[in-house]
Amino acid sequence: MTAADYAERYFRAQDGLRLYYRDYGNPHSPRPPLLCLAGLTRNSKDFHDIACRHAEARRVIALDFRGRGRSDYDPDYRNYQVLVYLSDVLHLLVVTQCHRVVVLGTSMGGLVAMAMGAANPASLVGVILNDIGPEIASLGKQRIVSDLGADIHFPDYQAAAAAWQKSGAGIYPKMEAAGWLKLAQTTFTEDKRRGGVRPDYDPKIARAMDEQSKEPVPDLWPLFRGLRNVPVLTLRGALSDLLSAETLVRMKREHAGMTPVTVPDVGHAPMLDEPVAQTAIDDFLAHL
Repeated sequence: MTAADYAERYFRAQDGLRLYYRDYGNPHSPRPPLLCLAGLTRNSKDFHDIACRHAEARRVIALDFRGRGRSDYDPDYRNYQVLVYLSDVLHLLVVTQCHRVVVLGTSMGGLVAMAMGAANPASLVGVILNDIGPEIASLGKQRIVSDLGADIHFPDYQAAAAAWQKSGAGIYPKMEAAGWLKLAQTTFTEDKRRGGVRPDYDPKIARAMDEQSKEPVPDLWPLFRGLRNVPVLTLRGALSDLLSAETLVRMKREHAGMTPVTVPDVGHAPMLDEPVAQTAIDDFLAHL
């Protein structure tokens, strides 16, 4: 079995929903496993390259949150919220017998990682926040949410990649054609009803986000402060419209042991294949 191989596994959440995860590497490695948690509309496919990079040294687990990828869609859209995702992740740790982990969370996945620090701090060996912090810039949030309710459909992955490149050139200005196709393949899935490809998530997430946006915004700084005793690496895309440079500075003030790293020439969120991001993650894991 090579580092690129992984086992496809499922488990049942507390409410019976069937959730999917990829399991890379040696489950008996003495090094703490790396648990990868994706963003709002993303899935475990995002972490394949970074998992392969570290699977020879440690176990790597990448989860599809409910309503994403190969996990079941929730019949109650109101369950698309961080507290439910947190419950799912804590259950996954029990199922996989991962008592202490390093969490790599992109965007929403990073919010779940911060929530883990409050709910089960003993489970955290370290946390890598990928372009997320306790303050979320409204411009980036509006951009992400604005596309959720759209009926997005393309005849094939190449057409999806072309559309991605047109709309996302400001986020990844130096990405080449192969990168856009790869991004399309992780973002979309085959549409078995209409043919072609569609986004790989439950469209009802849009309804959940719309309702949540009308509620008061919670103060997330206490969650971040709960990580003060945990080593933290925070990656920020230099062009990010979700995590501001000012917030990153304040995060460093609040957590003196945090390592802030800015990834050049990318917005929200770094793909984790950038040399700066790879080196930062390598060094962080090596020194845990």
